[in-house]
Amino acid sequence: MVVERQRPSTVSLRDVAHRAGVAPGTASKALNGRGQLKEQTRQRVIAAAEELGFQPNLVARGLIAGRTYTVGVLTTDSFGRFTIPVMLGAEDAMGAGQMSILLCDGRGDPIREQHYVRTLLQRRVDGIIVTGRSSDPRPSLGRDLPVPVVYALAQSEHPDDISVVHDDKQGAVLATEHLLATGRTRIAHITGPTRHAAAAHRAAGVADALDRAGETLVLQAPLFGEWSEQWGREAAAQLLRSGQPFDGVVAGSDQIARGVASSLREAGCKVPEQVGIVGFDNWDVMVEASRPPLTTIDLALAELGHFAASTLLDAINGRHVAPGVRRLPCHLVVRRSTETT
Repeated sequence: MVVERQRPSTVSLRDVAHRAGVAPGTASKALNGRGQLKEQTRQRVIAAAEELGFQPNLVARGLIAGRTYTVGVLTTDSFGRFTIPVMLGAEDAMGAGQMSILLCDGRGDPIREQHYVRTLLQRRVDGIIVTGRSSDPRPSLGRDLPVPVVYALAQSEHPDDISVVHDDKQGAVLATEHLLATGRTRIAHITGPTRHAAAAHRAAGVADALDRAGETLVLQAPLFGEWSEQWGREAAAQLLRSGQPFDGVVAGSDQIARGVASSLREAGCKVPEQVGIVGFDNWDVMVEASRPPLTTIDLALAELGHFAASTLLDAINGRHVAPGVRRLPCHLVVRRSTETT
């Protein structure tokens, strides 16, 4: 005797509508976030869908809406140091709309990047997020693309594009004000290359905060170098050789800050008892491995990715999104390198 297994019945939109006591068209609008429905009705439909385990047919949904429910992410950050947290935030925003993400690494090569743009468009993505490892202005993908584009962390040179970046200047103000609040007034600034916008913005933030407090920068100017631990060590040695007293350092990156801490420790200068140090980036492998662990500025990259993806979804759904640059605030994370007790 052969017993045939019955396949589990597929729950349809009509089943959801029947359970919720509404018309199928109303159920569709409720589940897709469309239409002028009472919130009570929308929630009743959503609850019915969850109770029945309703899984919408995204292919059919896409054909009806003329969409693929996919978004391309184009990056120049091969190491993923910045792209991964941005993507995590973007996925959180996209997940609510059941969107999928296609990641392409342009490796900073314009030819490769254009190849991936063409590939993403051939796959009929609904939009593109452009990101990378630098907030320096970068060339626009162009103004004639058939889908909306949002630049996240990487800022477009074109003023009519939509760019979402972290606020480097505001972050540097936070770092400097924190040192001042701990009683430190002789503050130096050690940062990256002058050619990078992040270094210039952070230097401006330090200068503004000190000016408002009636203080001046040690050595009268920032020490510009590379985004490296080695540069932090060299710059700290320069500070010590200068003979000028200092009790605080705002570093332009966590790598620099770790180098500063290491150099000062070897010179017999205690951190944080004699000198407080604040880094930038909140890079876990750097801040936790430093001795002592580093107070730092968190760029809130996951929040940035979430905001960029939400902005892109608005554009995809036909909502007006004003062009220009949006700067999102950074956050201070306090650890041992600035503690006073």
